[in-house]
Order: sequence, then structure tokens, then C-alpha cells
Amino acid sequence: MSEGFEIVFPAIRGIQAGREYYVSMCPLRLLPRLFVFNEEEILPEMRAQRQLNRSRIPEMARYITENPNDYVFSAITVSIDGQVEFERLSSDEETGRIGMLHIPMDSRFVINDGQHRRAAIEIALRERPELSDETISVVFFLDIGLERCQQMFADLNRYAIRPSKSLGVLYDHRDETALLAKGLVLKSTIFRDVVEVEKTTLSPRSRRLFTLSAIYNATNELISGVDLEEPQEAAELAVKFWEEVAQHMKEWELVRNGQITAGEVRQDFINSHGVVLQALARVGKTLVRKHPNDWQEKLKKLSEIDWKRANAALWEGRALLGGRVSKAQQNIILTANAIKQKLGIELSPEEQRVEDAFNRGEHAAA
Repeated sequence: MSEGFEIVFPAIRGIQAGREYYVSMCPLRLLPRLFVFNEEEILPEMRAQRQLNRSRIPEMARYITENPNDYVFSAITVSIDGQVEFERLSSDEETGRIGMLHIPMDSRFVINDGQHRRAAIEIALRERPELSDETISVVFFLDIGLERCQQMFADLNRYAIRPSKSLGVLYDHRDETALLAKGLVLKSTIFRDVVEVEKTTLSPRSRRLFTLSAIYNATNELISGVDLEEPQEAAELAVKFWEEVAQHMKEWELVRNGQITAGEVRQDFINSHGVVLQALARVGKTLVRKHPNDWQEKLKKLSEIDWKRANAALWEGRALLGGRVSKAQQNIILTANAIKQKLGIELSPEEQRVEDAFNRGEHAAA
């Protein structure tokens, strides 16, 4: 930290809101050393960033280590509290934007956006040190105080909206279940043209009956825990299962034939909602494991189930809470329990415990 020592970054200078900023690249090995995040013990009103959420970091680190050839991280945004100097490489107006950014070593860096990426990179490098010479882009702003840094954090996150789960599944070419779900929608006649692939929720006027995220979650439930040696087996099972289920869902057939709208089905029935799809998949997983040769036969009684939302005696507290559809894990289990009981399938010990607790609650409420 001696006076006169400095860090030099090749950089491009730009202007935003009348203020200079600089864009550079930083080797991954230097990122944890230069940009230290140590504000956990500071009061929130005195910090320039949110507190580090350490539960997010291992998953982000695994993303890098498991995908070393095609991971993508966006730029880290940093404020510099110090007397920086930009040395232009040319006097020309255009090329003069390129130069060397000289930062005194006693300067203070504040991460405005990207502290979790920085922490994940630090962990990932321990497992894959060969990535140390790769780079990440860094955007430098000149620090003009805590208030400005806090405002930058607020502004950078003001319009940051996570993509919908359905869109994430649609664009994911790495997740095997996402690939399976997308293939299912394309290959199966029951899902073709009735699946919303961008949104996770459906408006009352939507012509779609299901969301891609609901199919993804349900199909993941179906194949998890089933002994399948090849991905093709999982795809074949998924198609067979959902096509068999569809044969006993007259409301789905009416929508495909144009005799009733998807909005009317979603409003009056629960059997196209995610909680029921996942519950059906849970039932299917049990059938495939315990009745591998005749599970289709046992699904026929699905046609005898009253799926009307108005059937509160069966669905309230299970698929519905106060008349509204709930897809919490306990509701999925309770909905699956109701379906299993209608089909004459024995509950697992875990399901029985949940069922007993539900019945005790009903008795107490009564």
C-alpha cells in the first residue's frame, strides 16, 4: 500500500449521465484479491450493497465448474474511491477512448453489482485453477460517496426482473429434464398447441391450458426415482404416461376439440393446474415402480374423479386453500393422496403421515 504503487487496467472510457466510467477486463485469479467484500457487519444504512447471501454461492460455483467450456457471467460493477488517472493511447477523439486506467493501490473498491459472482468465482478457482487466466468484464465508476453508491445499487437492480420459469426451461439446453419437457410438448399430441412456453402464469383469456414450467416440474417428479438407464427411456415413459392420463381427462379433450375454452377449464376445474399435474406425476411414479406391467390399467379410474373447483369437499385443503389453487409441496402430496385413494393405491409412510395430520386438522376445524 505504499504511496506511488498502482494497479493498471487496459480500459475503454465512456460517458454516462455526464460522468466518466471505464470498462475493462480482469483475470479471474485477481478478482477475489482486488475486490474484497467485507461489509457483513456494517449496518444496512451504512452499506453500499446488500448482505452476501452465502446460500446462493455454492450453486453458482458449481455452474462454473460443471460447465467450464460454456459458462457465462455478466460484468461486475465497481466504484473506485481514489484518485484514478486515465492515460489515453491516442490523441484522436475516437481511438482516444482506449487507454490505461491507473488506480492507486490504496484506493477502495466497492462492488455495486456482482458480489455473489465474485464469491462464486473464488470458490470455483479452488476446484478448477486452470480457469484462473480467463477474464470477466468489469465496469468502473468513480466513487463520489456512500449515497451515490447506494443509489447505484438501487438503480442497477430497479428493473432487474428474473425471466419466467417457463422461459428459462425453453432456453435451457443443458438441463436434461428441460430437454425432455420441450420434446414432450413437441412430440405429444395432447400438449401440442396448448402449452404456454414463455409465461409461468396464464391469464383468464389465454388459449393455453398448461405452462411449460408446470410440465417440467411434473415430468421431473415422474422420472425422479424411477430406474431408467437411458434418457430415451425417460422420454418414452413421459409420453406414454401423459397420453394415458389425457385419455381420462375429458376436459382436456374438449379444449383440443374447440368445444370449450382453456380459460373456462382453468376457471372451473383444477386438473390443468400445476399442483394436479405434479400430483398426477407423483401417482404415476408410484405406479411405474410398483406396477410396471399394468400401470396404464390402474389410471382408468381417473375419469371417475370430479375435478371441479366447486368440489370443495374433496379439494379444499388439498389442491385449494380458501378456494385458490396452491402448489406448495404439502398441497401436492395431499392432492396426490386424494388421487391415490380414488385409484385404490396404498399411501407411502410419508404420505400417510401427511394425510393423518390433514385429517386431524379437519376434525379439529369441524
